[in-house]
Amino acid sequence: MVADFASVKVGLITERQGQLMRRRLEEGLAPAGRGVVTAKYDLRVGLNYSVEFQGFRTDGFPSRARFSATANWFLFDLGAPPREITRGTERASDAYDIPENQFFAADVARDTMERQLVEEIAQHILEKLAIHFRTAAQGVAPA
Repeated sequence: MVADFASVKVGLITERQGQLMRRRLEEGLAPAGRGVVTAKYDLRVGLNYSVEFQGFRTDGFPSRARFSATANWFLFDLGAPPREITRGTERASDAYDIPENQFFAADVARDTMERQLVEEIAQHILEKLAIHFRTAAQGVAPA
């Protein structure tokens, strides 16, 4: 399974959070210290965010924001033509408070929350890939 993980190439993911997601997936698939392995698989991920304001101050400005992130991912083999092997959708949500007149604190809270969402979704994707490779190695058909 470690060899399968190391042979997964992660495609580009747009925007800043997508870059963070790609880096986290690459770290999880091929930890530092491993040699270069020829790619056999291509992992493609699309990342989307939505925001919902949940609390409001008396002046009408939001006091709490809830972010939901959704990642649709696809694993292809690198044959000619490429063939889809497995796919999935992962979701995570988190919220942060928006302090009044403390813009720096709000930015830090939002950045931290977004990094946590990326980490959580990346971990879910890595777990699903581990399950796929383990069941494939055991000759078990995916459910």
